[in-house]
Formats: sequence, C-alpha cells, structure tokens
Amino acid sequence: MRKVMDGAVYDTSCAVIDKKFTSGVPGDPYGYEETLYITKDGLYFIYTNGGYKSKYPRESITPIDKADVRAWVLSR
Repeated sequence: MRKVMDGAVYDTSCAVIDKKFTSGVPGDPYGYEETLYITKDGLYFIYTNGGYKSKYPRESITPIDKADVRAWVLSR
C-alpha cells in the first residue's frame, strides 16, 4: 500500500518492517494486524488491516512520530 501525506511517501513495498502485531488467525473476521514500518528517510508509519468485523476492516497507513514509537510498541 502506498500513501502520500504532507509531502511524505509511505509505501509498504519500500519501507522496512520494524515490529508486527497480529490478533486472531487468517480468515478470522475479528482478526487484524498492525505493522510498524520505517522509511529510508527515517519516517515511521503503522500499516493496519483486518477482517470485516475487526477494528481495521480496511487497510490504512498512519504516520507516527519517532517519539511515540516506543509507547506504541510497549502498548502491544
């Protein structure tokens, strides 16, 4: 998935996965995944996607400040 926001490009095919959290099993309508990526420019973003009854029924990209990454990881 690729998304441009405020002039920054967030692309899951070019960025590196830092951490990944999954809930459920493949095919679970309530299951979802949250994946933390870092771009070559040092920007962080979270890719989310899940089953149609999950909290992430559509794939999305959300930028996250470097200062907030630790708190996000610890909350998983």
